[in-house]
Amino acid sequence: MSQNEMDQLRVQMDDVNLEILELINRRAEIVQQIGQIKNKQSIKRFDPVRERTMLDHITDNNSGPFENATIEHIFKEVFKASLELQEDDHRKALLVSRKKKPEDTVIDIKGAKIGDGNTHFIMGPCAVEGYDQVAEVAETIKGRGLKLLRGGAFKPRTSPYDFQGLGIEGLQILKRAADEYGLAVVSEIVNPAHIEEALDYVDVIQIGARNMQNFELLKAAGDVNKPVLLKRGLSATIAEFINAAEYINSRGNGNIILCERGIRTYEKATRNTLDISAVPILKQETHLPVMVDVTHSTGRRDLLLPTAKAAIAIGADGIMSEVHPDPAVALSDSAQQMDIPMFNEFMDELEDLVRRLK
Repeated sequence: MSQNEMDQLRVQMDDVNLEILELINRRAEIVQQIGQIKNKQSIKRFDPVRERTMLDHITDNNSGPFENATIEHIFKEVFKASLELQEDDHRKALLVSRKKKPEDTVIDIKGAKIGDGNTHFIMGPCAVEGYDQVAEVAETIKGRGLKLLRGGAFKPRTSPYDFQGLGIEGLQILKRAADEYGLAVVSEIVNPAHIEEALDYVDVIQIGARNMQNFELLKAAGDVNKPVLLKRGLSATIAEFINAAEYINSRGNGNIILCERGIRTYEKATRNTLDISAVPILKQETHLPVMVDVTHSTGRRDLLLPTAKAAIAIGADGIMSEVHPDPAVALSDSAQQMDIPMFNEFMDELEDLVRRLK
């Protein structure tokens, strides 16, 4: 073969490469259109039956010189790239996605700007038991310069015989103590019907782990103008967690704080397993602030400080934990709540860590 013939064949190959490129991009455009339809219809993007049908159709029409196994390998890579394209388009479309809004969302709650690069703390008793109990904790956290008071008024419990909370009366107690000490109230709402009534008492609506996929509650929280602290479900994937936040944002409320609180695994040494890697993933995938609840993730007082340090070191926007004047007599979760002296030591250590990390 002469050099001239080789050059001509190389030109032909270059032309074919461009034709293949054009066809691949045309295929990608069709894939994106299909992805949009699947997204609207909530259809899974990967369809193994359809993939097998396409591969069989291709190999049935293969006239060589590549063997069918080689052709299958090539087209599987094309299909894989197409699936990734659909998933990337889906992430771009989400309102909570970092690709949709590159800059961080900062949520101002009575002067505490969650997501501003500083470490914030949400502290208070597991359950509201009475005014004196809440007021003692409120006075303590106010003395540490904190601004966010948590407390459970509605308590979804595993057993129907456990203390379920004081309901609206509990919210009224929280509000009274918070007003007295200049704090903001963070409390869980479990029923969409209670949200409107709760607006007079809470500054942040908390949606707990067991309600992360209570879609009617998510939509109701999205319909009001109050920040929402959304906890990750016990067995929820990060993608499911992000989509739960999307439910809230899609209704017009973008003031959402994500809270990693541990997931259920086979491990019994802790109440749950703290997925610390979720923090940087959520920070990369979304523009929302991310907090870590070290109380519910561990269920152990002795692990609160080391896990809080890990959360701060890995980039969490804040820490959530429970404080009770006398945990031994607490009506719920006594083993995981700090008493006031332990809380002060906890804060001393974390404030020192924050200073050293700056």
